[in-house]
Amino acid sequence: MLAMLAAVDAKWDLMFLWLVVAFFVDGIDGPLARKYDVKTNAPEFDGVLLDLIIDYLTYVFIPAFALFKSGLMDGWTGWVAIILITFASAMYFADNRMKTKDNSFSGFPGCWNMLVLVIFALHPSFWVCLAMVTTLAIAMFLPVKFIHPVRTERWRMVSLPMALAWTFFAGWAAWVDFYPDSWAHWGLIVTSVYLVFAGMVQQLIPQRD
Repeated sequence: MLAMLAAVDAKWDLMFLWLVVAFFVDGIDGPLARKYDVKTNAPEFDGVLLDLIIDYLTYVFIPAFALFKSGLMDGWTGWVAIILITFASAMYFADNRMKTKDNSFSGFPGCWNMLVLVIFALHPSFWVCLAMVTTLAIAMFLPVKFIHPVRTERWRMVSLPMALAWTFFAGWAAWVDFYPDSWAHWGLIVTSVYLVFAGMVQQLIPQRD
C-alpha cells in the first residue's frame, strides 16, 4: 500500500524503495515460515496463497501501473505492456506447474518489479522496453528454468549473494532518484543478467549426481 500511494503521487524513487523492502521480505518470509513450522502451528492460514496475493501486488500490479503512468512507454505500447504483464502474470500465478523439482521456476516468474526498476534506472527506448516485456511475457509459458535465489540449491552460494547485491543496487538506484551516472546501474545490469540466465545455463549443463 505504501508503494502504491507513492506511485499514485509519481514518487517513483519512494515507490521502488518500498518495493525493494518488499522484495527483501519476500526472500526471508518462506525460510522463517518453514523454520517455525507455520503449517503445523497455524494450519488455518494458507501461506502459499497469501504469498501469491502479495507477490501479484508487489511484483506485477504496482510495477505495471508505474511503467504505464511514468511515460516510459507512451501510447499504445503502454497499453500493450500493462495488458501483457497483468494478464500473463495472473495466468502464470494460477498455474500449478510453475515450480520445478529443484524449487526453481518453470518460465519467467513474473518478477516485473525487477524489470521495471531496471527500466527506470537505464531509460532504454520504448521499443527496447516493449521487446523486453513481450519476450518475458512469452517466456512465462516456455519450459525455460529461472532460479529461485533462496530455494534453488544448485549454485546458491553464488545466487543468494547475487540477489542480495541486486537488492542493494536497486535500493541505492532508487535512493539517488535514478541518477543516470550512478555506479549502481552497472551492478544492476550484472546481477540482473545472472538472475535471468542462471537457470537457463543450469538447463544446458546438467547437474552430476
